[in-house]
Amino acid sequence: MKNSFKTILASGMLLLSLNSCKKEAFNLTPTNDVTAASVYATPAGYKNSLVKLYATFGLTSPQGADGSDVGGLNSGFADFLRLFWMTQELTTDEAICAWGDVGVPELDYGTPTPDNQFLRGLYSRSILQITFCNEFLRESTAEKLASRNITGADATAITRYRAEARFLRAYQYWVLLDAFGNPPFVTEDDAIGKVNPKQIQRVALFNYVESELKAIEGDLAAPRTNDYGRADQGADWALLARLYLNAQVYTGTAKYTEAITYSSKVIAASYSLKNNYMDLFRSDNDVNNTENILTINYDGINGTNNGGTTYLINAGINADMNPTSYGVPGGGWGGNRTRQNLPALFPNPNGTIDKRGVFFGTKSAVDAVGEFTDGLRVTKFKNITSDNLPGRTLNGTFSSLDFALFRLAEQYLIYGEAVARGGSGGDAGKALTYVNQLRQRAYGNASGDVSAAALTTDFYLDERGRELYWEGHRRTDLIRFGKFTGSTYLWAFKGGVQAGASLPTFRNLYPLPLADLIANPNLVQNTGY
Repeated sequence: MKNSFKTILASGMLLLSLNSCKKEAFNLTPTNDVTAASVYATPAGYKNSLVKLYATFGLTSPQGADGSDVGGLNSGFADFLRLFWMTQELTTDEAICAWGDVGVPELDYGTPTPDNQFLRGLYSRSILQITFCNEFLRESTAEKLASRNITGADATAITRYRAEARFLRAYQYWVLLDAFGNPPFVTEDDAIGKVNPKQIQRVALFNYVESELKAIEGDLAAPRTNDYGRADQGADWALLARLYLNAQVYTGTAKYTEAITYSSKVIAASYSLKNNYMDLFRSDNDVNNTENILTINYDGINGTNNGGTTYLINAGINADMNPTSYGVPGGGWGGNRTRQNLPALFPNPNGTIDKRGVFFGTKSAVDAVGEFTDGLRVTKFKNITSDNLPGRTLNGTFSSLDFALFRLAEQYLIYGEAVARGGSGGDAGKALTYVNQLRQRAYGNASGDVSAAALTTDFYLDERGRELYWEGHRRTDLIRFGKFTGSTYLWAFKGGVQAGASLPTFRNLYPLPLADLIANPNLVQNTGY
């Protein structure tokens, strides 16, 4: 799939436009002479359209001919991962950004408003991919295939494509479920046109995502048998395990037993830990990597934008940090770094004991938000290979490092936490084994092993911080542990106060974007906004 992505990116086939969540955003229609009849006329057309669904993760829209931004958001900000990462990390104890762009300080403080451009961007981006998936599903029914004389093995292959489209749609509905709770909701069965989407409530959306992931399981490829970068049963089970781990937050009903069931399915499949933790975050992480379950694929020459892992690397370093050693000799934007809570999770900040904790700098305390050297910098992501060779890059800025949406280590930690929280069907001994496998990789030996007595729920929050930091999990984790809002756990500039301050509980959900509330009278704003 990575080669397919290179082809699609190089051809410029996909030009994405970020709507400001207009009421018709779910029902985009062509504005040129390229119609469904021509796009879906052949089996190859269906494969190309499937690639478009995946490419939506990693491509952004261009600026307008007059140089203006498309959709009200600078196209450099409009990449899915950049937006998702900002909303998952900048609002937490793991990261803070020095930039003063409109909307960034609100995220740093955990106090975004309904007109925050980055929340609007994530919301729009998720809806855009859902829209494309709905279109694909409308055009790939048995009736449509028969009318186009597509039969036999080609029709069977398209059945799998349909399952993947449903997975990608379910993933984006999970993003909306987790962040916004009660978003607009449309499937392929809804009429196309300027129709205001209805609002779905969080419990109903949870049930929908759960039912979709279960329904497609049998039509997806077995774990690690699909093209690289395409969803398979492993990705399906991994998302179900994550969904169930957070079920009490989403629905009020715990489903830790189910989290154990589905994380166990992933663990029992054909995945294994990468020997070297840091190789997971190098530009050749698509080679001989049996830990990653599903990735967003980036190409630093043919698929360039200022989001994705280009953003993760460049925004986390500046010119004083020798950008060449990070594989981006022309980069270094000096924006994101840690708050003091994150490096404090590790025995030291330079990765000589626990090799996962790799930070740069001398001042861990954040006294000034706008000062990039306040707070240690994260050196986890690099556009260099595991052999220390330069990764593919255009102008020395763009990254070819792929980003894992799911990897096996997370499933080990889901299993263990669900056992610690009282889920049935798990085993405390297995949980200990899985945790110590992660720690033995991190320490290089058994010196970092923990005992069964150490495996409290709070341990898992800290261990997830050590294993998964800056991978887009932290806001969700802190909410599950009851520490995102309130005053029981503070970090620098939480609530806009240097020492940290309480956040009201309504901020466990983000507000629906103001633009969509104005456009769609069916929507009701989340409580508190």
